[in-house]
Amino acid sequence: MPLGPDGFDRLEAVGRLLAALHGREVPPDTRLTPQQLARARRMLQAADGHHNGATQKEIAEVILDTGRLTRDEWQASSARHAVMGLLRGARAMIAGGYRKLLRHRRRS
Repeated sequence: MPLGPDGFDRLEAVGRLLAALHGREVPPDTRLTPQQLARARRMLQAADGHHNGATQKEIAEVILDTGRLTRDEWQASSARHAVMGLLRGARAMIAGGYRKLLRHRRRS
């Protein structure tokens, strides 16, 4: 196993894998905060909806529970910008940014 700067992350992942394989309690995965995990989930849901032909407004109605908005309400809604951000983040993840999920954040 390579033990470069990511070695600690790899060792932690191996520990979780071994615990799962041997029926022991699996230690929590500390790479993402609950907020980061929730955002990643919403990004994937938004990307999936977009891929299946949903409009940004429809995505907001489902993911952000905005209810049905009129065209004018939608144009002025903060949910519109939130969905655009989710889709932008999803595109970055799909383009390879998902690899960052595998590592702990490190100070430079």
